[in-house]
Amino acid sequence: MNRQQLSFWWFIGTLVFALLSMLVPLPGALEPFKPYWPALVLLYWALEGSERINLGLAFVVGLCADLFDGVLLGEQALRLCALVFIVLRFRSRLRFFPMWQQALAVLALLLNDRVLLLIVRAFAGESMPPAAWWISPFVGAALWPFLFLLLDDLRVRLRIP
Repeated sequence: MNRQQLSFWWFIGTLVFALLSMLVPLPGALEPFKPYWPALVLLYWALEGSERINLGLAFVVGLCADLFDGVLLGEQALRLCALVFIVLRFRSRLRFFPMWQQALAVLALLLNDRVLLLIVRAFAGESMPPAAWWISPFVGAALWPFLFLLLDDLRVRLRIP
């Protein structure tokens, strides 16, 4: 297998792993702490491999996440498209932030994602979520440095450009 094929399968594998991680059930008390894995992995690839990430891919990953999760079709696609658009727009700045500033930027992006989700669900006629619903972006931001370093280390070890 040549480097280009390995690179492609590594990229696809991380996205599939993120989608499958989203399906892992947690006990009821820990459910609000579950990070939004597809957003975190797309954030990583948008920062590190922007030539592969575009709004179409974010939309397709979002539709797959909608189908896997059984939510309103297009809900996560809209959220991921907005997230990837913002990241690609400010990529040149975000890449060179220190890790703590990147984590804060990820927190802002994940909070923006929650606000979009709140708007979509309000239009769908759902009730307001509990306060614990807002914990997930903070968990995602706390995990960001570890996820970024893990994926970056594996990418370098596999010598993927």
